Amino acid sequence: MERVRVELGERSYEIAIGPGLIAMAGELLRQALAHLIPQSGVSLPVAGRRLFVVSDTRVDRLHGARLKESLAAAGFRVSTAAIPPGERQKSLASLGRLCSAMLNAGVERGDALVALGGGVIGDLAGFAAAVYMRGIDFVQVPTTLLACVDSSVGGKTAVNLPASKNCVGAFHQPRLVVADIDALRTLSARDLRAGAAELVKHGAILDPELFCRLRRDVHRLLALDAEFTTWALVRSCQIKARVVTQDERESGLRAVLNFGHTVGHAVEAGAGYGRYRHGEAVSIGMVAEALLAERIGFAQEPVVQPLRDLLQSMRLPTSLPAGLDIDLLMASMHTDKKTRGGRLNIVLPKRIGHVETVPLEDESPLRSVLCSLCG
Repeated sequence: MERVRVELGERSYEIAIGPGLIAMAGELLRQALAHLIPQSGVSLPVAGRRLFVVSDTRVDRLHGARLKESLAAAGFRVSTAAIPPGERQKSLASLGRLCSAMLNAGVERGDALVALGGGVIGDLAGFAAAVYMRGIDFVQVPTTLLACVDSSVGGKTAVNLPASKNCVGAFHQPRLVVADIDALRTLSARDLRAGAAELVKHGAILDPELFCRLRRDVHRLLALDAEFTTWALVRSCQIKARVVTQDERESGLRAVLNFGHTVGHAVEAGAGYGRYRHGEAVSIGMVAEALLAERIGFAQEPVVQPLRDLLQSMRLPTSLPAGLDIDLLMASMHTDKKTRGGRLNIVLPKRIGHVETVPLEDESPLRSVLCSLCG
């Protein structure tokens, strides 16, 4: 088992990465929660704390029993809820239903929530933990590659509105992240590829070595080779942890993690939530934003071709679907959280391993790029 620490003072926590960790989750949570006063300020022994496990129905069938057995064996009282899978569950309506289920289960301010699943479950359950009784503790147990390296780390929680992804949310750090590599073996090839897009992003923004290793060995990641997968996840989580430590609430540096997301989120909303996996939309977004960087002369060296070559080798989309409404995409981007004074701020690569947030004075090159990618 490898550990990556996110240093945030009294809210610091660890990311545990390795095989077989769901079966060890009870002991890991017991260690992580034993010496902590909950968000509520009410100090309780582990045996007095209820854990409310939130998952989707598919993940619950695959991993739920093992997790619940481990938590119960560690002395926790365990309650559960399983919701239908899919991005459409990230809504205010689902949030209300989840909070009601927690209330009906007797979850109190000194208890904690455990998010077992991918990014949808982590975002929804994390937001519920942030607002339920004005905030309770929660733990992330990601079961997708995307969630392991992205959404489970950093405390961003949110739900979608119909016109904008992650528009309603809160910063709420987990107490622990438990990333079991064995859980990734239950993923479809498509979900693995979509998750790997976030590792490509981390390499493109801050780590040329990670990017180069992926270009050479991405087949090992997609085959879930244990040695390379562990290395890649640790490296990626270290990048995310370093950024979050320096800029927890996205006032500056953390915005670089949004490379590919301004266009990507607009594609998700414009195409209809569920048509694209998040990583697939980010793949398109990275190519679009790299192409914009070259077109306006911001990039100091070629960035489109290395990105496109790697993403296409992973069988990820790099163009927009024919007929997608460009006006709708542009309007959706203006609901992006990085917009300031009605002006788009977009993350663009200067070279592989270095990106910057750029205010767009003229949006016509972006529109042109999007038109050129419609295929």
